[in-house]
Amino acid sequence: MKKYAFITGASRGIGRAVSILLAKEGYHLYLNCHQSKELLYNLKEQLERQYSVSCQCFVGDIGSPGFVKECFAKIPQLDVLINNAGISHIGLFTDMSVDEWQKVLNTNLSSAFYTCKYAVPLMLHAHSGRIINISSVWGNIGASMEAAYSASKGGLNSFTKAIAKELAPSNIQVNAIACGVIDTEMNQCFSEEERRVLRDEIPADRFGSAEEAAQMVVSLLNAPDYLTGQIITLDGGWC
Repeated sequence: MKKYAFITGASRGIGRAVSILLAKEGYHLYLNCHQSKELLYNLKEQLERQYSVSCQCFVGDIGSPGFVKECFAKIPQLDVLINNAGISHIGLFTDMSVDEWQKVLNTNLSSAFYTCKYAVPLMLHAHSGRIINISSVWGNIGASMEAAYSASKGGLNSFTKAIAKELAPSNIQVNAIACGVIDTEMNQCFSEEERRVLRDEIPADRFGSAEEAAQMVVSLLNAPDYLTGQIITLDGGWC
């Protein structure tokens, strides 16, 4: 039977790596990004050509409930939801505007509520499904200068645990991956000196790769049904 997965933030980084691995696994994909339309459609063409799967692109703000509703109006079946879309904001929280705070919360946390709201009924109909939320170690312990990002990921972790309990009787598993420093474009904002200091703090002595995060996603998709409501840390022994 055909399998279908929806991946938010799919044009780059972890989302792109997840899309490639799921296409390789035979999933037909619904791909979302907000601003990188050309990258997203290039990925669609690559996956359809290389793995003979179908890909449908949704370009827009996944933190907008209206946009998410429009997307799911075109999705008749869904087996897997990967909430990967995320943005960061670095700076003193006292200097952060209300609009900046709200943008981070909408993209990183509210978006997961919106997608789950529409994805879960499709999964309930099939009495099966997997939801994986891409979180961060900062959601566990907080980070100075990243108050909004930490709050959004902490909220995502709690949201994961809460809906996992609601959905377990319906054979829908919900887990999250709390990533450490993954070598993606989001972390290119740091200087070489800052990156060196970060690497020195990590026992594995390197940043993680988007491909490793994607491998963890696939591992969770293939995990026993009894594994649900978990926040899996992927950080090279850092936190």
